[in-house]
Amino acid sequence: MWPYICQFVDKLFRETIEPAVKGANAHLSSFCFTKIDMGDKPLRVNGVKVYTENVDKRQIIMDLEISFVGNTEIDVDIKKYYCRAGIKSIQLHGVLRVIMEPLLGDMPLIGALSVFFLKKPLLDINWTGLTNMLDIPGLNGLCDNLIQDIIYSYLVLPNRITIPLVGEAQLAQLRFPIPKGVLRIHFLEAQDLLGKDKFLGGLIKGKSDPYGVLHIGNQLFQSKVVKENIHPKWNEVYEALVYEHSGPQNLEIELFDEDTDQDDFLGSLLIDVAELQKEQKVDEWFVMEEVNTGKLHLKLEWLSLLPTPEKLDQVLTSIKADKGQANDGLSSALLVVYLDSARNLPSGKKVSSVPSPFVQFTVGHKTYESKTRYKTNEPVWEEAFTFLIHNPKCQELEVEVKDEKHECSLGTLNLPLVRLLEAEDMTLHQRFPLKNSGPSCTLKIKIALRVLCLEKLVASDQTSSVQVRKASTSNPIPMKRPSVSEPPNPVPVLDLPSSVATSTQELHRRGGDDEPYSGGPIGIGLADAGRSTSNLAISGSQKHLAHRGSTPSIASDISNPYATQELQQRLRELQNGSASNFPLGEVQLTVRHSSQRNKLIVVVHACRNLIAFTDHLSDPYVRLYLLPDKRRSGRRKTHMHKKTLNPVYDQIFEFSVSIVELHRRTLDVAVKNGGNIFSKHKGLLGKVLVDLTYEDIAKGWTQWYELSEDGLKKPLQQL
Repeated sequence: MWPYICQFVDKLFRETIEPAVKGANAHLSSFCFTKIDMGDKPLRVNGVKVYTENVDKRQIIMDLEISFVGNTEIDVDIKKYYCRAGIKSIQLHGVLRVIMEPLLGDMPLIGALSVFFLKKPLLDINWTGLTNMLDIPGLNGLCDNLIQDIIYSYLVLPNRITIPLVGEAQLAQLRFPIPKGVLRIHFLEAQDLLGKDKFLGGLIKGKSDPYGVLHIGNQLFQSKVVKENIHPKWNEVYEALVYEHSGPQNLEIELFDEDTDQDDFLGSLLIDVAELQKEQKVDEWFVMEEVNTGKLHLKLEWLSLLPTPEKLDQVLTSIKADKGQANDGLSSALLVVYLDSARNLPSGKKVSSVPSPFVQFTVGHKTYESKTRYKTNEPVWEEAFTFLIHNPKCQELEVEVKDEKHECSLGTLNLPLVRLLEAEDMTLHQRFPLKNSGPSCTLKIKIALRVLCLEKLVASDQTSSVQVRKASTSNPIPMKRPSVSEPPNPVPVLDLPSSVATSTQELHRRGGDDEPYSGGPIGIGLADAGRSTSNLAISGSQKHLAHRGSTPSIASDISNPYATQELQQRLRELQNGSASNFPLGEVQLTVRHSSQRNKLIVVVHACRNLIAFTDHLSDPYVRLYLLPDKRRSGRRKTHMHKKTLNPVYDQIFEFSVSIVELHRRTLDVAVKNGGNIFSKHKGLLGKVLVDLTYEDIAKGWTQWYELSEDGLKKPLQQL
């Protein structure tokens, strides 16, 4: 398909983009493309994932892992300024989500395609002559990063490319995307974080200056920095939109120590938003992953969007918005505005001129602007905007249509949000007449208000349903709720669930090496044992927030020395005092270094004979670091496979590193059980530390590596 895709791109550039650029700025009237060659290297799809859980039955959601390293040549010429510039090459790597919806009972079976990136893809453009182009009047405010941000604004959620395959009626629901809900994140405090600051050349350990970074979809939040404290208190609240048709999403949280040069990593969390939706409200301490110590206190609330104005008073009271008229604070409602079109706009300052209109929406302190439609008095925008509303009874939506060319107002509209409380389904869809405008000038918009409601209330003196669900397993592990003055002590676990015992016996029968086993996670009982005295058991009550003593989670990382000792102890109990053989499974890797590209190339082929965490086997994925770099940007992960002990991945990962530097690095490969952040089945299945000092690394090798608790076992065989 690539040659035909190139023909389409050529036509798109010459017939759509070139006229748009010429009309956008008087200085660009002589702009033209002199060469458009997308090259002979096609875009590759390295993997496809189709979601079968937590998706609407009327849609199909696919994730495509795409990679494009093209020898592209695109040249532009602006004759007025004798300027020539272009693009020599483009690299694009990311996960593209394709949503086919709605599914129809008639041909073509699919109503429309929506295409977007959940996160910003890695985009690298090699420009030529960019400096010359940026000297042109009107363009001197641009820069390379800004150009990339403009590209991202069209491709990254909540923006999307929608390709309709049916008529307007079916497509209407796609053009007015009401989010599925709002996730309110109370980012409260952390305890026992790593002390990264050091003094006197590292002889004296200090504290840290921690802050948090939170990602969900394309939304990013960053907390304040707490100076010199490994038990920081932030007490900040964020509200994130979760879109209805974006499929499974995760809340990613990372903690860092602020430094003058490079911030140090203090741990991370990955929380499944679908699980939060089920739980509605969670108030817990979470053990940080990828580090040996540290835990984070979060209060998470899933707020449903309801068209029920009678519930607004209760919500306003709960967030104390009924006592004042401030525009800030917690939100009680969500406002969605769909800007469709305008008619009969006036000419602006000059009677004979045609305006270039855009629309500005304001609620409180928040303002959005639409795209500009050039040289038209009947523009069509088809854009959606969302506002979090503090108190709709005393706030209003301010709309102003402006002419970008003459920098003047073309009309205004003020809409009190209380009108939506009285409207059917809390929605208005009509043409609104504009004030201070021309005769019969109208703006067609659709506006919907939804109340943010916590449907399942949890009493403040109860632990959340997460703990209740954990305690309802076949072999419950005793938990002790400590008082403020009495820190919890580790509770010994003398037996394991029958499913674990069964899986260990099966692995014994198929295990074949004679090396003594030194400890590793073998199942749910061990993971639970590590969590049994953590602050998960005491998070339901605010009076225990000052407590700082807890047992580290064995499920978080087996590199934790305490966890290793615990596992060795449990295994000895399981084996009646004998430390006999107990393999953790194997992982097959191909490792090669490309000196031409200065890249370490790692192919994760498959795993076999992994540990069964439950009766439903395991949900394994593989995580890679090129040590000592453990930053988020240096992390690589495969897809997760459900309910299998022998997953096949065949995924390729690359690390930018020279051959000289490579000899000082180590490849850290960990096989982990996925699950979700609330699951007791989440943990490390085993790890491998791959030595990269071999001289034949330029040729590469493919080997099976035996997993262990510390990653130090030798490769089994070379293929």
